[in-house]
Amino acid sequence: MIVKSNERTGARMKGLELARRYYETYGKKMLEEKFPELKGRVAAGLAGQGSECLGFDDGISADHDYGPSFCLWLTEEDYREYGQALQREYDSLPAVFEGVGARKVSAHGGGRVGVLCIPDFYYGLTGFTRAPEKNREWMRIPETALCTATNGKVFADPLGEFTRIREGFLAYYPEDVRIKKIAARAAAMAQSGQYNYARAMKRGEQVAAMLSLAEFTKSTVSMVYLLNRKYMPFYKWMHRGMRDLPLLSEIGDILNLLAQAGVQSEAWKDAGPEDYLYTLNTNDQCVIIIEAVCNIILQELEIQGLTEGEDNFLENHAQKIMEKIQDPAIRSMQILEG
Repeated sequence: MIVKSNERTGARMKGLELARRYYETYGKKMLEEKFPELKGRVAAGLAGQGSECLGFDDGISADHDYGPSFCLWLTEEDYREYGQALQREYDSLPAVFEGVGARKVSAHGGGRVGVLCIPDFYYGLTGFTRAPEKNREWMRIPETALCTATNGKVFADPLGEFTRIREGFLAYYPEDVRIKKIAARAAAMAQSGQYNYARAMKRGEQVAAMLSLAEFTKSTVSMVYLLNRKYMPFYKWMHRGMRDLPLLSEIGDILNLLAQAGVQSEAWKDAGPEDYLYTLNTNDQCVIIIEAVCNIILQELEIQGLTEGEDNFLENHAQKIMEKIQDPAIRSMQILEG
């Protein structure tokens, strides 16, 4: 596959920019000349699955699902009438554009670009054809799915239907849902990082300790996104996305230290009988990092008015956070649910 790059710097055109240029050069003309009856009815852009929709694609990403392409979103009625014909015209557009070779579709990358039905696009990613209207509906959609449904760029939407639904999702969780998820993350961070990691190390269960750190890391990253009121991306990109967050982006750097700390078995050879529960084993670098992260999170929780108190164990704050929820159905959910 040909990939346009600068020979000196290795720079490569980002997928979103490539899609915009390709649409502006060929897509608009195709719609105007071949489908005048759809004038003012077709939304165009690039969104959904793929690192390019997040703007995180790089040279490594170019080996799959990268190349000249864009999305055309139609209403259900228009899709039934024009979808197949429009897709045939889309498929006939030049495969090579500005030195970038044809899109190389991976085994699971089909159906991401081309002509798409608006309700099907949103339902396929979230299970809903429109933004949820009830708290319980919002609770059913994974954070990463909401990120995938709202990423990318819309180049044109004269009808406004695609953008209307998109903006409903972009409005973010209702506050009771956000608080419930924050409470769940606080409890998960405490159980996995502040509690079970040390117990696993005390037992010499290194795999269990590793899994505890993984659970702690994922819960922490999710917590940071929730405190920023931003949807968390797919796991491969959730840490990368932290760089762009206005609040607590420094936690991403601290989690790098946790990932690089290595197995801390030596720190537990002379550990006291209560170092896994009542006192901290400060010889273990992971323990120190976990507590530092929890302290920073706790400070932001206090700033946002979700808890108070000097106790550093996040599980003791989870119930306080739950008490901030107004909806009794959400407040009565199990602490880790969400």
